[in-house]
Amino acid sequence: MDFIAPVPAAQVKDEVYAALDLAQAQAQAVDWVPERDADKPAAERESYRVLEDIHTMAGRRKRDPVHRVRRILVHSTAVAAGQRRAREKRLARAGEEMDKLASAAGGQHYRTHQKITARSGVIAAKRHVTSCLRWRINGGEGEPPALQWHFDQDALDAEAAVDGWWALLTSIPAEQAGPDQILVHYKGQGAVERRYHDFKGPLAVAPVFVQHYRRVAALIQVICLALLVFCLIERQVRHALGPEETMVGLYPDNRRVRPTGRMILYHLGELTLRIGNVADPPTVQINRGVQLHLLDLLDTDITQTRWPQT
Repeated sequence: MDFIAPVPAAQVKDEVYAALDLAQAQAQAVDWVPERDADKPAAERESYRVLEDIHTMAGRRKRDPVHRVRRILVHSTAVAAGQRRAREKRLARAGEEMDKLASAAGGQHYRTHQKITARSGVIAAKRHVTSCLRWRINGGEGEPPALQWHFDQDALDAEAAVDGWWALLTSIPAEQAGPDQILVHYKGQGAVERRYHDFKGPLAVAPVFVQHYRRVAALIQVICLALLVFCLIERQVRHALGPEETMVGLYPDNRRVRPTGRMILYHLGELTLRIGNVADPPTVQINRGVQLHLLDLLDTDITQTRWPQT
């Protein structure tokens, strides 16, 4: 089957990302805007650019076959900005602690080179600046130690060169989807994850032990049909609400929210059916206005009720 999956960070060396040039003609801009940036000016929106190469996957054993799949190298401006802010915060905190250590060097608690070195190592590890923090301890025997430190600019530049880059692997042929379409497909995983949540939540699917593969397939089919109906109910209500897809009445405080399948079925689940008699056909009893509103959005005619089957 076809798949799209992120590449573990350890499998792509920083040198690969550092050698990439966004200005080159092969770096393709992706025509996709995150929902959170839809209302922002174009200059403030997150943008993506993609490149493509081949990734070789070898098994642990020598006799395992070697697979070659497409690798999509993705650059995100938002990811780059977030990594840059995180690095600046780490450097600022490490700098403050190193300044305090330099001031305390030679004092009561840091009289020896070993204690200053140990504390510097702790700061570097705690603030994740081991690759760029450099220090030197001056002072010989009989002299109080003095600490000098700085950040290695070359190491910082090398780290900044890979900001914003990450990678995807896919088995989808290039004829079916280009690198930009692969990224757009991958960004749709949020909708899939929400449906997994519905699968485990409102549908309350529990483990069932069966004896035959046919029954496993049948059970999965029934569950998927239930999930499909659940999603279609939510989709129908949102489309009927218009572009905003929000309504009031679902929560006690009457705030405007986007209806979910769980909310819709919660309110409609409290509808009752009055059986009646031969002269008086069965009728659906509506207790709240939100129930009538949801039925209208679902285009459901409750006047044409049928006698319940026993």
